[in-house]
Amino acid sequence: MNPNEQKLDYPWGDELPPPGKAQTVADGVRWIRMPLPFALDHINLWLLRDQLDGRDGWTVVDCGVSRDELKTLWEQVYEDQLEGLPILRVIVTHMHPDHVGLAHWICERWNAPLWMTMTDYALARLWSSPNISAGGPNGQSAVEHFTRHGLADPEAQAKIRERANYYPSLVPDVPKRFTRIMDGDDIAIGGRQWRVIVGYGHAPEHASLYCDTLQTLISGDMVLPRISTNISVFDFEPDSNPLPLYLNSLSAYDDLPEATLVLPSHGRPFRGLHERIKQQHEHHADRLAEVVQACVTPMSTMDILPVMFKRKLDVHQLTFAMGEALAHLHALYYDGKLGRLTGDDGIIRFKAV
Repeated sequence: MNPNEQKLDYPWGDELPPPGKAQTVADGVRWIRMPLPFALDHINLWLLRDQLDGRDGWTVVDCGVSRDELKTLWEQVYEDQLEGLPILRVIVTHMHPDHVGLAHWICERWNAPLWMTMTDYALARLWSSPNISAGGPNGQSAVEHFTRHGLADPEAQAKIRERANYYPSLVPDVPKRFTRIMDGDDIAIGGRQWRVIVGYGHAPEHASLYCDTLQTLISGDMVLPRISTNISVFDFEPDSNPLPLYLNSLSAYDDLPEATLVLPSHGRPFRGLHERIKQQHEHHADRLAEVVQACVTPMSTMDILPVMFKRKLDVHQLTFAMGEALAHLHALYYDGKLGRLTGDDGIIRFKAV
């Protein structure tokens, strides 16, 4: 455990819910852990005891990617963990595949409505289309984006190009109807109010859920205990500045109690929300200082990777690493600390001013 982790409190230690089972973490709140086919190999999903329109049942928060092995595990959950009650609705925190991938399957299975923010729902609908020209975050457009920022390896370019259908392969469909949730909404779940807290930078309109009665926060990907939330600039919004959006969004948790139990999408439930947010601000401040120092001479995003990432990266990790490196470069550029220029080779570079 690294020093930052030692400053957090993990109420269940190293205990994890077994596959296909659920572990109670608060009154009426159960923790499910599902596998993912990535280096980040799991996602946490949540069952909330509920009553909706006079029916007893459960609300599901987040779903996992669309894979047969996850469907099998969900069937075990249906059989053993729901106490014979139905799923009444599905709330998805944001549109990334590990969160929304099985929403259509679960909603259809239980005739349950999907609840999401408008922006993330619309983007999930768009990107789940099998039509490559729909503009998902892979394929030729992504190759051109990363090439402009210094990616010259033909093998890596080819692998990114081959991932044009990556999103719809993990999110083959999205329900055709949904219920919109917005920042500040209070959602009644099981007789308790859960406040929607919308954040930006990681996803277009990410929704976390906080219940003051339970002092429990379902943080999604906005606050994670061990890894930093990915903040990236991708081809579909090439001039974006997501890092300040993310860091400013964290102030929305300032009024939450110190004792808040945080239920993250990855890692273990923990207490120490404000300490972890402080760590995130310090982490990004350190990365920004490293990047601006490195840009004494003109540097492309590809040049910055070894400054920010010391480990070997596969193609999946490479795209997120480049996106995150560019997010730091853009934060410094828009803050007036870096200049931006395009060389005769077509590569965009940044230099300290």
